[in-house]
Amino acid sequence: MRVVHVIGRMNVGGPAAIVTELATHLDVDLHVLVGDVGAGEADYLELRAPSLPVTRIPGLGRAVRPTDDVRALGGLVGELRRLRPDIVQTHTAKAGALGRTAAVVANVPARVHTFHGHLLHGYFSPRTTRAVVGAERALAVVTDRIVAVGEGVRDELVGARIGRRDQYVVIRPGVSLPNPPPARADARRALGLPVEGPIVAYVARLTGIKRPDRMIEVARALPDVTFVVAGDGPLHAEVRGNAPTNVHFLGWRADIENVYGAADVVLLTSDNEGMPVTLIEAALCGVPAVATNVGSTGEVVLDGRTGRTVAADAPALTDAVRRLLADDATREQMGDAARQWAEEAFGVRTMAEAHMRLYESLVADPPRRRLRLVRTGRRPSR
Repeated sequence: MRVVHVIGRMNVGGPAAIVTELATHLDVDLHVLVGDVGAGEADYLELRAPSLPVTRIPGLGRAVRPTDDVRALGGLVGELRRLRPDIVQTHTAKAGALGRTAAVVANVPARVHTFHGHLLHGYFSPRTTRAVVGAERALAVVTDRIVAVGEGVRDELVGARIGRRDQYVVIRPGVSLPNPPPARADARRALGLPVEGPIVAYVARLTGIKRPDRMIEVARALPDVTFVVAGDGPLHAEVRGNAPTNVHFLGWRADIENVYGAADVVLLTSDNEGMPVTLIEAALCGVPAVATNVGSTGEVVLDGRTGRTVAADAPALTDAVRRLLADDATREQMGDAARQWAEEAFGVRTMAEAHMRLYESLVADPPRRRLRLVRTGRRPSR
């Protein structure tokens, strides 16, 4: 079985982590076609997966530019015709559009798209959002299976009439850490942080949808708590300029286990999420989370059990962080429960096996062949 994955860019984040795990653990002839990361983004391949073989497709990055998009589409069609895969699986919005279009042109038997989140709210103006939804509805027509990383993500997409519910398969991310977390004191020393006192970790790309301004508001309200920011992005200068003195900026870290090992709580403040891999990583390290209740976040952070999910506003986040830091026993119980839940629900093997079942079902009865038989009125041979 030959499978090609198409992803816009391998920047640090959930899609890159999932593609890397699948490329590493699936027993198929798997190829990864990828564009370049943008300015201010950290390259996941350099930080976490330097040995992963990929094929670069010029123009396939995040930015939408007609000349780049045409060049990327031509490059994808050429690679798909050369590789002749049984299945193409696409990730991220632009790569999902170009990759599925290229798969149609190259007559690939089966096409799969993964929604790691969606662009239904928080990204664009209402007019642009309507255009994005229209494009995704049209692409769903030429897609055989749609993978959603969580039930919440699936339900929001189905509610927007993007594809049919029976097209969807929910496959949770499978997540692993490069190294186990060190002891708390060792992790803090490695990062140059105070060995004593509460620490809250914020691991995110500093961009509008992640709402780092809310993190700054929480930090201002809790001046006796140290906040560490692991990430970078287009809002870095603005966020740093507005940050109080108890916020420390670490940039992108290859040793992310030190960040989680140093933290008492991990914080997520986004307006929109799919299934946040950073919270799964934190849970694997036994760190409870306080997060906005958006997307499928509630499927990672079980409210009251492994952390707290709250309304998307700074006062609610501040209150939840304050209460959790003040209750050592509850925080420890939640950390233990978070680790147990993450190991149970977000195993790499579980994710890989679910993808293999999906691939085998598509190869056993190729959707494109069924469509041709229906159109011609022929019966499949036995």
